[in-house]
Amino acid sequence: MPGQPDALPAVCLVTGDDPSLVSEAVGRLLADLTAVSGFVPVEELGGDASSDEPVDLAPVLDALSTPPFLADRRVVVLRGAERLVAAQGAELAARLADPVEGNVLVLVAVGRVPQSLQKAAKTSGRVIDTSPGQGRARSDWLASRIGASSLRFSADASRRLAEHLGEDVARLSSLLDMLEAAYGEGARVDAHHLEPFLGESGGVPPWDLTDAIDKGDWAPALEALHRMLGAGGRHPLQVMGTLHRHFSGMLRLDGSEVRSADEAAAVLKMSPFPARKVLEQGRRLGHDRVARAIEVLAEADIDLRGRVAWPPELVMEVAVARLTQLARSSPAPAAARGGRPGERR
Repeated sequence: MPGQPDALPAVCLVTGDDPSLVSEAVGRLLADLTAVSGFVPVEELGGDASSDEPVDLAPVLDALSTPPFLADRRVVVLRGAERLVAAQGAELAARLADPVEGNVLVLVAVGRVPQSLQKAAKTSGRVIDTSPGQGRARSDWLASRIGASSLRFSADASRRLAEHLGEDVARLSSLLDMLEAAYGEGARVDAHHLEPFLGESGGVPPWDLTDAIDKGDWAPALEALHRMLGAGGRHPLQVMGTLHRHFSGMLRLDGSEVRSADEAAAVLKMSPFPARKVLEQGRRLGHDRVARAIEVLAEADIDLRGRVAWPPELVMEVAVARLTQLARSSPAPAAARGGRPGERR
């Protein structure tokens, strides 16, 4: 970035969902903003970013109202900006509309900031969104980060790394650092070079579990479950909620006049792509197996709340195995299933 004060942005907003990715981006931004000759003061204001207390905006506004002292520029960092309320956002945006030359405000938010500040950052500065996204966007994000390293990854190594990290992409930087330290800059990395450094597999998104269940693939389904409960940090009841939404969506569409993904999306209040999967799987299963899936989930929910003395992970494993078996089995009339509703089979 040029060293002239008039080239400075009035505000830089660094945002995202993962604190470690946000922190990493803030470090790079501060290095960029201070990479000039001479002293550049960096002031951290606004209180403790980890606190739930309201943000004290007064010292931030005071700093932005005065020019830098004995320096061409000053960087004011406000962490925890996601805790700003709408009125504070509007007040700060008004201050940024008439900036004092040489001041740069860095807003750090793990989450969303008031709309007025988002608009001010787009108008008067930079927005750095650290969220990797989902699907193709996440794959592109990983590929760009891997490509930017000094290491040369084979296609198999890149696929293995992406598969292993899953949702836990914040571990990528440290893994790249370890690999570079172990093999040296510019080294070629094949899949077998990764294994000593990978450790526990990262979490996976919920649709990895529901997709495997819908296909009747019990091994990938159980692997996805373990990764969600382990590295993914999800509570069993959270996973239960994911499964219940998936199958209750099928039940809501069962017998309806819904024929398209767009119609299903309107009923289920979700985007058309996942709605299509729910609609098509519900048709494949049929009413009886969808109803049985709801029974399986109801039984597992009661078991998680203390009906049986099993570990929660075992309760979830049994439930996932039963749901997967339903997808593998042929539909049968209700009378042929036998047993009472809710009875364990």
